[in-house]
Amino acid sequence: MPIKMKNVVVFVLDLEKAKQFYKDQLKLPLVQESPTMMEFFPGGGPTLGVALAMHDAAKPLAGRHTGITLIVSDIEELCKELAAAGVKFAEPLERTPWGKMAVVLDPDGNQFALVEG
Repeated sequence: MPIKMKNVVVFVLDLEKAKQFYKDQLKLPLVQESPTMMEFFPGGGPTLGVALAMHDAAKPLAGRHTGITLIVSDIEELCKELAAAGVKFAEPLERTPWGKMAVVLDPDGNQFALVEG
């Protein structure tokens, strides 16, 4: 029996602020939302879940390095837009041997790497 990935979930403490960041600032495509969770990236593949940390065990999971890397088409322009909107960077945009990369923080401090692809 093959195993497939359904989603990866990131916990947040304020779902409305998270929605502004993920949907409006990063411009991730929203698939569905409920009062406690949002899901991004339609198309039948794995999705990114952003869930309200409602239980004591989930609250310490908000505000961490996620290990998630997002591919963007024009990283320089996106980083300018994010900086102008007040988004914080854990690592500013830099050129590396493997390409351009930056690390942004969502409103709760969850870190996401951005790479140009």
